[in-house]
Amino acid sequence: MTGQLVFDPLLPWPAIAALGLLAALGVALALWRGLRGWPLRFFAAFVLVAALAQPSFQEEDRAPLSDIVLMVVDQSASQRLADRLSVTEDAAETLQARLEARPGTEVRRIEVGDGSGDSGTQLMTALSSALAEEPRGRIAGVFLLSDGRLHDLERAPTLPAPMQLLLTGHEDDWDRRLVVRNAPAFAILGEPVTLSLRIEDDGAAPGATQVPLNIEVGGGEPQGFTVPVGEDVELPIELPHGGLNVIRFSTPPADGELTDRNNAALVQINGVRDRLRVLLVSGEPHAGGRTWRNLLKSDSSVDLVHFTILRPPEKQDGVPVTELSLIAFPTRELFLEKIDDFDLIIFDRYKRRGILPSIYLDNVRNYVENGGAVLVAAGPDFASADSIYRSPLADIMPAEPTARVIDEGYRPAVTELGERHPVTAGLDGADSWGRWLRQIEVDPLEGEVVMSGAEDRPLLILDRVGEGRVALLASDQAWLWSRGFEGGGPQLELLRRLAHWMMKEPELEEEALWAEATGQSMRIIRRTLDERVGAVTITRPDGETEDVTLTEISPGRFEAIYEGPEIGLYRLSEGAQDAVIGLGPAAPKEFEQTIASGTALKPAIAAMRGGVLRLQEGVPSIRAVAAGRPAAGRGWIGITPREAYQTMDVRQIPLLPAWLTLLLASAFIIGAWLREGRR
Repeated sequence: MTGQLVFDPLLPWPAIAALGLLAALGVALALWRGLRGWPLRFFAAFVLVAALAQPSFQEEDRAPLSDIVLMVVDQSASQRLADRLSVTEDAAETLQARLEARPGTEVRRIEVGDGSGDSGTQLMTALSSALAEEPRGRIAGVFLLSDGRLHDLERAPTLPAPMQLLLTGHEDDWDRRLVVRNAPAFAILGEPVTLSLRIEDDGAAPGATQVPLNIEVGGGEPQGFTVPVGEDVELPIELPHGGLNVIRFSTPPADGELTDRNNAALVQINGVRDRLRVLLVSGEPHAGGRTWRNLLKSDSSVDLVHFTILRPPEKQDGVPVTELSLIAFPTRELFLEKIDDFDLIIFDRYKRRGILPSIYLDNVRNYVENGGAVLVAAGPDFASADSIYRSPLADIMPAEPTARVIDEGYRPAVTELGERHPVTAGLDGADSWGRWLRQIEVDPLEGEVVMSGAEDRPLLILDRVGEGRVALLASDQAWLWSRGFEGGGPQLELLRRLAHWMMKEPELEEEALWAEATGQSMRIIRRTLDERVGAVTITRPDGETEDVTLTEISPGRFEAIYEGPEIGLYRLSEGAQDAVIGLGPAAPKEFEQTIASGTALKPAIAAMRGGVLRLQEGVPSIRAVAAGRPAAGRGWIGITPREAYQTMDVRQIPLLPAWLTLLLASAFIIGAWLREGRR
């Protein structure tokens, strides 16, 4: 129980002060005039002024409250290195027992794991949340049991009591880590991309000057190099294919280092083509030629060379050659010397006229077998005696013309196989497509028929020849869709897919296996022309394998979701298809810095005169220190008792009740009057 004097004034304090001053002037005037009752006047004025302030004696019944000590225990990934976790747990149990043995002390234990995603150790976030739930007037101290490697220092709260860092780890710890300094998200195929990396030794390192480095591109055989320690190294790498390329850098574990989790780094780079070079050979001007030209010119990544025969040799109109404004096309240069520079050659209604000798067409055949691509958009010329089928190109054609031209309206349709092929899969609205009016009848020899036309005859046939690809579109009427004839159709999308499949774009491969990573999970995607696929075998970073069954979500597309148990490189295989994918960040924050250090936390700790002590030297003792005094020393740490309490009951006793005020004031006034009246 405690007591104190309190006031509850009837008037504002400035008004009471003014009245008090006026009364004091009256008493001073009485004293100056020599009135014998001035002391009684003074006491009367004092009683009246004091009554306006209404003094009371307040008594409180108080219940003392315990002090609260926050103990934040770091259990993040970096705390699982060496013996840190066991040392931390033992120290936490010892400190909690010592604190709870102190009278009037409570312990709030906060365990902090890895942050969501790759946010690292969020010690200050957890501490701020804990402080928000406790009355600050009862916080006597904050203990951090950690390696000091946190990633949210900017969220450090204002502390009401000393904070102590009990540091795990040993002074002789050391670690080697591989850091990728510069890695672009995209790179051009066929051109080297320069990556910058660095190998660093932290802590009490043995002082090595050079270490081995292994580079593994796309899951292939690793290549070994020797690089210096502590210096930036620039490595030129050429991507093997378009799409996602996974590159893994690693250095072998060294004896005595804390962990090898940061000895490797994954870099994922998308390979893109600089420019797609296309040669368009038009046999004669027609509406479809403009469609091909507009399609290819609309793509800024395509370099188009258009070769159109405007004046065939059989055209003899008597105009001298010197007066013609036509430019002779460099056929020898294109078809003999620079043919390999093209990614795709399109023959649009072309027929043999002697302009391209057989040796040129034979070179085109070799170009396809060595990895090139040829697309034939066939018109009536393909069914004639001058058809390019009756040339060296016949060896690579997927179908043979029957010499019949079907001149009737029909609606193109996607075949059952075409519904599974990426070139034609998902082309919705087939029932509303406009008709085409001509088709060349062909008998398929090789490849896959993905579209059919009149009389259910093959319309679009795709084939692989050697290392290259060939496509045959048995009609020259695709331009009707671009004109909106009878509602039109997906002409641009179909021709775009067709051209990009010919140029081996990875997203249009009909037999493919790949994965899309999101954090620690991956979506495994298998595309095939078969009706079913086997289980995908996943090889984890630790070498263990696991089979995952896929589910068909659309014709020819099978998927599954897989949660990776650890960060690193995963290898996928199913049948003849394989892929690699990296899960997790290229350099996890928890392993960027692994040597225990209190440097980052020292400014926040020094603000309340706390300290940094190593648990390697034992669990420190606990002392009570006054606020503002040093709260840590050799072998000890301090808490500041707060002496907080809870008020249970409050009683107030007026010092000047109304009757007493009236009695005293009247007595003093009458006494002063009598004393001065008797005179």
